[in-house]
Amino acid sequence: MTFKILTAAILSSTVACPALAQDSSWTGEGSLGAGYTTGNTETSDFGLGLKLARETGDWKTSIEALADYGKTDGVETKNRAFVAGQMDRDFGERTFGFGRLSYERDEFSGFESRAFAGAGLGYRILVGETTSWSVEGGPGVKFDEVRETVQPGPVIVPGETVTSFSAIGASKFAHAFNDNVKLTNDTNVLYAETSTQLSNSLAVTAALAGALSARFSFNVRYDTDPPPGFEQTDTVTRVSLVYAFGE
Repeated sequence: MTFKILTAAILSSTVACPALAQDSSWTGEGSLGAGYTTGNTETSDFGLGLKLARETGDWKTSIEALADYGKTDGVETKNRAFVAGQMDRDFGERTFGFGRLSYERDEFSGFESRAFAGAGLGYRILVGETTSWSVEGGPGVKFDEVRETVQPGPVIVPGETVTSFSAIGASKFAHAFNDNVKLTNDTNVLYAETSTQLSNSLAVTAALAGALSARFSFNVRYDTDPPPGFEQTDTVTRVSLVYAFGE
């Protein structure tokens, strides 16, 4: 159900992209891709993505939404939804502050849901049209809703909701080889008492025609301490069609 609701929202927003493009203050992209996943699941899947950003003076608002779904032999094997919102405030050309909210729900992980709220500071190490690199980090609060599990015995370990101090760190790197080909690498670390999440997304995007591009990406997600019976690492290799607007 979560996937269907988020998918509908992404599709509706993507359809509205041409209208948003008329407002130069909004930029973003919608993507549709297919890939192969290993880790907790091994399946063919498809995914939808939406990114929106708007700058007003020293303020920048960004929104990201992802939905992944997959089946193997007619059986659902992947159902993940993620949404995040962030607001940045520039203090100069290189320094900025930020506040961030995120929510994740994955039917095939040891967590019913995971949410984060926090704020911090960032610094732009490289500022340029060809290459850019920024880092950011700060404290926050994490809400992990752990699923009930059955261990050998059998022993039923009841689910619980864990609220704990958290901290987030991120690195965002981009390099344009030319006007048509761009490489990005985004790394995120989200510390929490239950399990620390690390993720890295490496992507190469090549322009096709007009606002359409093709993207090849490799994503890795790692949990330091997942509930018993679940893998620490998930990987996704994906080819996507991307529509950009507002640029």
